Amino acid sequence: MGKAIVITGAGIGLGRALARRFAREGETVVLLGRTYAKVQALAEELGEPHFAIECDVGQPDSVRAAFARIAERLPGIDVLINNAAIYEPFMVADATDDQILKIMNTNFAGPIFTSRAAIPMMAKGGAIINVTSEAVALEFPMLSLYASTKTGLERFTESLSRELEPAGIRVSTVRAGPMYEEGKEVNAWDPEAAMRFAGLCAAVGIDFRSRPISRVDSVTGVFRALIDLPPDVRVTHASIEARHP
Repeated sequence: MGKAIVITGAGIGLGRALARRFAREGETVVLLGRTYAKVQALAEELGEPHFAIECDVGQPDSVRAAFARIAERLPGIDVLINNAAIYEPFMVADATDDQILKIMNTNFAGPIFTSRAAIPMMAKGGAIINVTSEAVALEFPMLSLYASTKTGLERFTESLSRELEPAGIRVSTVRAGPMYEEGKEVNAWDPEAAMRFAGLCAAVGIDFRSRPISRVDSVTGVFRALIDLPPDVRVTHASIEARHP
């Protein structure tokens, strides 16, 4: 059965790549996603014992229900990977209430809700990995809320790591650079906002046409390494940067 690994945002991109890798390597993967059809399709692809649960990580009741279902099927959780996030460029002055609240709840409150639910199901040797972004350090126009939530998540990771150290549970940040998944659907952004975003980024020297970008499959080894650390080692922060091959 291997390790029980819970992955949020598992229906696409990095979450899906991680799920496929860990399933191949004999772990049991629990796929959480806001869109059930996506995670269920992946669960069917992977087969037993892997399973999918619909979960909006930004809603505490949804998280409680999801982890109650996990407890019905598994004796415990070995790893929680908080990967789910909303990435959408917009100007704060133009932002709707829904845009602001969804990003704050999904990107920042979500990992707190899932960690709170997972910790009682973890034993010594467990691990929580929170995925953040290069936007923490690189000032992208129109991503102020996204960058702020990821910055807050890194600070939360540091504090939670200290809090859980006596229990033998490791907490790490993986700060991810740009990556792509073959066949992934194009972001459903407002076309005008997308064009403005690209133009403002180019104006401050961030040219998406020339920047290197890595494949999602290429970065999964970092997560594997964090999970397999010897018990006398702790890594609280790892950065993944794309490079031209």
